[in-house]
Amino acid sequence: MADTEDKSAELLDKVEGEAQETQDTEKIDEKSGLEVEDKLPGTYTDEKVQVPETLEGDSFSLTYDIQQGNPFPENPNAPPELHQLTIRALVVGTFLGSVVASSNIYLGLKTGFTFGAQLFGAIFGFAILQFVSKMMPEWFGGGFFGPKENCTVQTAATAAGGMAGMFVSSVPAMYSLSLLGKGPEEDFWRLISFTAVSAYYGLFFVIPLRRFYIIYQKLVFPTSSACALTIHSLHSGAVAHSVMKKKVWSLSISFLVSIVLRVLSDYAPGILWDWHIFWWLYQSGWKGAIAAENWGWWIELTPAFFGVGFFSGLNAATSFFLGTVIAWAVIGPIISKTGLAPHFSVISPGHTDWRSYSSMSLQSSLNPNGFDPIKTSSPRYWLLWPGVMLMLCSSFAEVIMNGTLLWVGLKRIILVIYYKIRRKEIPVFKNAIKDPAPPETQIPAWQWIPLLIISIIFTCLVLTLQYGINVGLALLSILLGFIFSFIGAQSSGATDVNPVSICAKSSQLIFGSISSAQRMDEILAQRLNLIAGTVASSSASQSVDMIGDLKTGHLLGAYPKIQFYAQVIGSFFSIWLSVALYILFNKAYPCFTAQFMPGYPSSQKCVFGAPSVASWRAVASAMTNERLPVPSSSGYASIILGIISALVVVLKYSYCPEKYRVFIPNFNAIGLGFVVPQTHYATAMFIGALVAYFWKKSKPVSYDIYALSIATGFAAGEGMGGVINAILQIAGFSGSTYGTIVGCPYESWCG
Repeated sequence: MADTEDKSAELLDKVEGEAQETQDTEKIDEKSGLEVEDKLPGTYTDEKVQVPETLEGDSFSLTYDIQQGNPFPENPNAPPELHQLTIRALVVGTFLGSVVASSNIYLGLKTGFTFGAQLFGAIFGFAILQFVSKMMPEWFGGGFFGPKENCTVQTAATAAGGMAGMFVSSVPAMYSLSLLGKGPEEDFWRLISFTAVSAYYGLFFVIPLRRFYIIYQKLVFPTSSACALTIHSLHSGAVAHSVMKKKVWSLSISFLVSIVLRVLSDYAPGILWDWHIFWWLYQSGWKGAIAAENWGWWIELTPAFFGVGFFSGLNAATSFFLGTVIAWAVIGPIISKTGLAPHFSVISPGHTDWRSYSSMSLQSSLNPNGFDPIKTSSPRYWLLWPGVMLMLCSSFAEVIMNGTLLWVGLKRIILVIYYKIRRKEIPVFKNAIKDPAPPETQIPAWQWIPLLIISIIFTCLVLTLQYGINVGLALLSILLGFIFSFIGAQSSGATDVNPVSICAKSSQLIFGSISSAQRMDEILAQRLNLIAGTVASSSASQSVDMIGDLKTGHLLGAYPKIQFYAQVIGSFFSIWLSVALYILFNKAYPCFTAQFMPGYPSSQKCVFGAPSVASWRAVASAMTNERLPVPSSSGYASIILGIISALVVVLKYSYCPEKYRVFIPNFNAIGLGFVVPQTHYATAMFIGALVAYFWKKSKPVSYDIYALSIATGFAAGEGMGGVINAILQIAGFSGSTYGTIVGCPYESWCG
C-alpha cells in the first residue's frame, strides 16, 4: 500500500515538473499581462491575445495578473448582487445569442467561418440591461445590474448561439448525399432530436472538469478572461465606463450599418456589393480581362469578412489570400488548360465567353449539366482534395508538435481519477488555487449526473432508432466526444484555439475505418460517418464553450450553478433556433445543398459556396466509396502538398526561433483558400487585416478601444442582414425580383 502511494506521489511530482516546465516556457508580456500564441489548429487566428492588466474606475482600481487564476476582487463601492439569474438576463442573453446564431449560419455557409457570442453578448447585454435597469421600475425589469448578472447574459448568449456549426457543415452534407429525408421541413423532429443530443451531452459531462481546468491547472482561456475583464471594466466606474461607452457605440453603429448595407445591396448588388472590375475593363475594350472575371476575381464590399480580418490577424489572412491566389490564379488555370480539370460551365448560353470554373455538380460526363468527378472533373472539385489534405496534415502536425501540453493535462486528469477511485483526497497541484466558490454555489452531483446518464441514453436511442446506428457505435461517438472535449478544453485554455475542425475530421476518419472494416452498405456507412462524427465534434465544441463560460464566471465571482442553469436554458433555445434558421436558409437558398447533388445545373451560380459542406461530404465519400473519388493528378498533388505542410510545421517548431514564426505561412488557412471558391472573401479579409495591423501600429489606444467592437458589429450585422434577405426572398420581395442589374456582368442580376 505504501509502495503504491509512493509511486503515485512520484508520478504526481513528475507531472508537476513537466507542467512547470511548460509554464516556464510561456512568454508573458509585462505590459499586457498575457501573451498567448496560437499554436493549435481549429481557427485561423494567429494574432496574440492580449488582456490588459489594469482596470481603473473613479474609486476602484484593479491591477491583476491573469496567470494567477484568482477571481477579481469585489468592488467595495458596489452594492451586493442579490440576483444573478434573472428573467431579463436570460431573455436578453438568448436574444443576443440568436443574433449570433443567425450570423453564423450566414457566414458559415459563405466560407465556413463562425464567431463566438461571448464579447458580443457581454457588451451588448450591458448596453441593453444598463438602460433597462435605470429606466424601468424594479417590478418590470429595473433595478441594480452588476457584473455577475452580466456574466449570466453572456453565458446564455454563448449557449443560444452555439449550435449553428453543424448546420453549415455536416447536416447539409447529409442532405447532399441523400442520407436524410426530402428536406429539413420534413425532418424537423429528427433534426431537433439530433441537435439536442449534440448540445446536452457535451454540456453535462464537462461539469466535473471545471475544478480540474480552472482550479487545478489554472488554464487562462484568453478569450474568456478578456470577456471577464471587459465585463468588470463595464461596471468599474466612470473612467472605465467612458471607454466602454465608446465600445458599445462603435459596436452598435457598425452592427446597424452592416445590416443596412447588406439589405440594400441585395437590390443593387453591382453598385453596393460586388464590384466586377475586370468585367468593366472587358467592356471598355480589354478582352483578356474576362479570364479574371471567369475565375471569380472581383471585389465584394463585405463588412463581415473585412471584420474577420481584424480577428484573424495578418499572418492567417495573408495565408488565406496566398492560398486563394495559388489555387484560383495559378493552379486552376493550369489544370484547366492542360486538361487535368477540363470541366467548366457557360453561365449564359448567349455569351460563351462568360464561364464558371467553380461547379460542384457531380454527374456523369454523359450529362451535359454535370461532369464525371474522376475523368473530367471541374477545377473546384480537383482543388478540393489538396485543400482538405493541407488542412488535415498541417493540423495534425500542429497537435503533435504541441503534444507535451496535452500529455501533461492527460496525466493530471488520470491522477485525479485515480485518487477519486481510491477515495483519497486529491493532492494539491503546484500553483493550484483554492476553489473560491462555496459548496452551495456549485453544481450538485444530483443535478448533473442523472442528466448526463439521461443524455447518454437519449443519444443512443436517437442514433439507433432514427439513423440505424447500433448502440456500440453510438457509445463510441460519445466516448470520442469526451476525448475531443478534453483536447479542446486543454488547447483552448492554453492557446485560445479549439481544434474543432481536426476533431471533426478525426471522427470521420475513425468511423470511416470502422465502416470499411465491417463492409457496411454505402448509405449506412456515410450516415454513420456524418451522424456519429457530428455528435462527437459538436458535443466537444459545446463543452469547450461551457468551460470557457465557467472561467469567465470564476474570475467575476459568479455562481457556477447559475451559469449551468443559464447554459441549459440557452441551449434549449439554441436547439429550436438553429433548426429553424437552417430551414429558413434552405427554403430561401436551396442551392447551397443542391449544388453538390446530381442534376444541379452547373451553369447556375449559388450565393453560398458552403465550403464546410464540401469538406465533410468529400471526406465521407472518400472513406466509404469502394473507388476513391479523386482524380489521380489531384491525389498526387494532395499527397505532396500534405507532406510539405506537415514538414513546414515540424521545422517551424524545431528550428525556427519563436519571434520569426509569425512569418511562416499558416497552411491551414492556405488549404482553406483551395476549398473556398469565392476569391473576394480572402481579399476582404486580407484588406481588413492590413487595416487592423497599421491601425494598431499607428494608434494603439484607439485600436484597443474600437477595433474589436467594430469588427464584431460588422460580422454580426451582415449575418443578420442575410437573415432579413432570406425572409424577403421567401416572401417574394428580394432584390432578384425588384433590384437593379446596373454594374452586373451581361446585365444579369449578380446578387
